[in-house]
Amino acid sequence: MKNFKNSTLVGFILILLSVSSCDNDSDSISATQIDTSTPILSNLDIWLRNEFVAPFNIEIAYLWNPNNVDIARFLYPIQENNVQRWSQTILDVWAKPYNQLGGEDFIANLAPRQFVYSGGFNFNPNSPTITLGVAEAGARITFFNLDFLDYTNANSIRQPLQTLHHEYGHILNQTVPFTDDFGQITPADYTAQWFNLSDQEALDSGFITPYASSKEDEDFVEILANMLTSTQTEFDARVSSASPEGQAFIREKQQMVVDYFQTNFSIDLFELQILTNEALIAALD
Repeated sequence: MKNFKNSTLVGFILILLSVSSCDNDSDSISATQIDTSTPILSNLDIWLRNEFVAPFNIEIAYLWNPNNVDIARFLYPIQENNVQRWSQTILDVWAKPYNQLGGEDFIANLAPRQFVYSGGFNFNPNSPTITLGVAEAGARITFFNLDFLDYTNANSIRQPLQTLHHEYGHILNQTVPFTDDFGQITPADYTAQWFNLSDQEALDSGFITPYASSKEDEDFVEILANMLTSTQTEFDARVSSASPEGQAFIREKQQMVVDYFQTNFSIDLFELQILTNEALIAALD
């Protein structure tokens, strides 16, 4: 009985201490430190909300945020006067063609939720290469060197568009994986030293670009990106410059990419190619 009374007394004291502690905590509560005020929107911000956020739920992050990039690299934000031009190009050359063939909600349903814009080049340390873009977990695509685009030069615009189509291809593959058979076409020729290959060496080995030889998922999206930033005539000319064996490998890969789009998204990739290239030419000055 004595032990029971002592236990009861201890429990009562703990309750009192708990109540006292809660009372003391309530005295220290102050106003929130989170800024809940309505942001001031520029005309550019309003345009971006109307063109990207409302229809696609995609944020355009053009203001500098060091959390969005590798702080170990020498990077800086895009100049504000370049934001709308590049954003309009994305709409015309990427979003609209996909929606036209895949349905009006195709991009809204299958898209990164953020595009990050950087003005300068992203040089890779200890490597003779630069990173043109990065896709992160299917949620974000980061573009670099956007301040150096020349809208009078089709090749200048093709480079970031190729990055867009390449990284978006990864997002589609994360949603619907491509068949393992693709990687069995040239399994022994993938290499981490892809940057030591010349364009011709890559073509002769069955890769549309040297970077395509880095691994099979890069190989797949490089076929896609090169198709969507060149006409089929231009693509054919590139392939025809490869060795006979290389041509056969690339054609087999191309057909698998075409079948992937038709089977999984009911999109004719050759028709998409026509639309994207017409829009690319229309985007030039």
